[in-house]
Amino acid sequence: MKRVPKTPTTKGPAQMFTGDVHFDVIAAGEAPSRLRVNTVRFAPGAHTAWHRHANGQTLHVTDGVGYVQARGGELITMHPGDTVHTPPGEWHWHGASPTDFMVHLAMWESLAEGQDGPETEWGEHLAEGEYPV
Repeated sequence: MKRVPKTPTTKGPAQMFTGDVHFDVIAAGEAPSRLRVNTVRFAPGAHTAWHRHANGQTLHVTDGVGYVQARGGELITMHPGDTVHTPPGEWHWHGASPTDFMVHLAMWESLAEGQDGPETEWGEHLAEGEYPV
């Protein structure tokens, strides 16, 4: 067993996020583990750009009110204790409501040995009218 040193909080880059987003890396899995876990903090109105994960992603809300939506899918409102899974390759976005902060754990797996492509692929920012106001 070993204690894992904390990495500094990182501001979410503008090409991936709209608004004020910060995250902390909780787990970055050492082989053979492929586990990835981040605590992500969204200010009111802040959200991700469209993106997808090669091996899917699970979100678990710990505080606040937020949204998650698959491309072409229904908007899901998330509250503390809610867990949402997006399957591998599904384009989606997530973030805080316009009036509340939201914090979630983002969990996914890195690429398996021999698996090609990016672990996470980032797309365009939400278009006018895609984020609910």
